[in-house]
Amino acid sequence: MKKERISNNVIRRLPMYLRKLDDLIYHGIDRISSGELGKQMGLTPSQIRQDFSYFGEFGQQGYGYRVAELREQMARILGMNKGYTVAIVGVGNLGHALMQNFGFEEQGFRLVAAFDQSSEIIGKVISGVPVYDSDELVDWLKQHPTDIVVLTVPRSIAKSMAETIANCGVRGIWNFTNTELGLDKSDVRVENIHFSDSLLTLGYFLAEQDNSETDKK
Repeated sequence: MKKERISNNVIRRLPMYLRKLDDLIYHGIDRISSGELGKQMGLTPSQIRQDFSYFGEFGQQGYGYRVAELREQMARILGMNKGYTVAIVGVGNLGHALMQNFGFEEQGFRLVAAFDQSSEIIGKVISGVPVYDSDELVDWLKQHPTDIVVLTVPRSIAKSMAETIANCGVRGIWNFTNTELGLDKSDVRVENIHFSDSLLTLGYFLAEQDNSETDKK
């Protein structure tokens, strides 16, 4: 694998490639060219070839890509074969929904524990995953080194909880708290999820369409 720096835009496209390849496999497509792949994804063939070139040589000129093999390579690049462990901190409506409905295993991650402060949910097992008291979090993480924590706690305690988690050796935080955590730890990667961003982006496009139609009148 090449050691040159890979841009964030390229990294963000990798899961898109994976989803498209899964779709192709589902529809029984064994082979695809960069031209056809680009057409289906709204990318240029040269962009696709350039993205893939950062990670190796996957296709053959004049033949294209073997879909199943390329899918395996994308999964490897995305760490799906590493078996990274995950814990959820905050089992409210969102945390509970993620535990029940999000396919961690399908993505190659192992959800191993959850934590909450509510006595109504502590001690329960949700989708095979035990819920522990948040007061046990630090000791538990020290005894069970965990790669990623999904943070779904209230905004008021998000930053302090993130600092606690980071100090326990967690390497990644999937942040659903709708606030910037401001961690000063270069060895901890934070991925922020803002649901409102997608909705507001959709609102922008609808407003643009409405304004354009108004201008035509």
